[in-house]
Amino acid sequence: MNFKDWTKEEIMEVYNTPLMELIYKATEVHKQHHTVGEVQVSSLVSIKTGGCVEDCAYCPQAARYHTEVKVHKLMSVPEVDTLAENAKRGGASRVCLGAAWREVRDNRDFDTVLDMVKTINQKGMEVCATLGMLTEDQAKRLAEAGLYAYNHNLDTSEENYGNIITTRTYDDRLNTINHARKAGLTVCSGGIIGMGEKVEDRVGMLYTLSLLRPYPESVPINALVAVEGTPLEEQPPVPIWDMVRMIATTRIVMPKTAVRLSAGRLNMSMEGQALCFMAGANSIFAGEKLLTTPNPLYNQDMEMFKILGLSPKKAFSGEVFNSELA
Repeated sequence: MNFKDWTKEEIMEVYNTPLMELIYKATEVHKQHHTVGEVQVSSLVSIKTGGCVEDCAYCPQAARYHTEVKVHKLMSVPEVDTLAENAKRGGASRVCLGAAWREVRDNRDFDTVLDMVKTINQKGMEVCATLGMLTEDQAKRLAEAGLYAYNHNLDTSEENYGNIITTRTYDDRLNTINHARKAGLTVCSGGIIGMGEKVEDRVGMLYTLSLLRPYPESVPINALVAVEGTPLEEQPPVPIWDMVRMIATTRIVMPKTAVRLSAGRLNMSMEGQALCFMAGANSIFAGEKLLTTPNPLYNQDMEMFKILGLSPKKAFSGEVFNSELA
């Protein structure tokens, strides 16, 4: 289909547009490709917490950092079933299963995850998973179980990546995304701002995402939640204007993609979040926690939706654009 071949310079020009003009442009693009006021609501469940061997500088689940995160073995299928049911009642159309693994292994734990996917899928909900690196065969098994999307974030630009993570490469991440795509899964991939990166790194990350064919169906934009005990614990909070600018740029660069306002929402005012929705965000994570970091409660989000005139998007209602994601 008609994908735009963006250059880094073009994306930088978009990013540096005066803020009000940028929001206006992003709003116009959003109105052309999406139902205004419709927001996809996801619930993120940490099915296996802590003890990860990776060294992601932002992550409290890394075993090498001294944080207050308690290691928790893999949940049972009934436990996840109950959490998914609660999420559905709260207005979520998607459940994302997150495990603190470096990579998927072909063992009993993976079989359990496949059963979780099947169980949630039977509720008429979309199921996403973020389990670390996986092979093409593992991606196919997840797809056969009914998985809808696979999340594997780029986190930052290729140039800045080594400052944040050294235990896996940028190509490792791109290979996992490619395996998910080959298996017919939709792709969820974005990153984090506020990790001490330059504007060029934010633009570089969006540039890499724009090279994917098709574009990711979902791009989460996270604001760093600085956690004591991690290397990034001293990073200052991300200004709301940076989040708005990043979301608006993402919306313009990838018009049909779902742009998810992700981590850091608890620190945002309703007015700040409203600006993010105006700028093109049309997806959120709802529920008490995002893996291990606090997040607004379902009822708080539904009250915000009521005030702003937003409505939760139904499951399987059009995020699979695949080759149409131009």
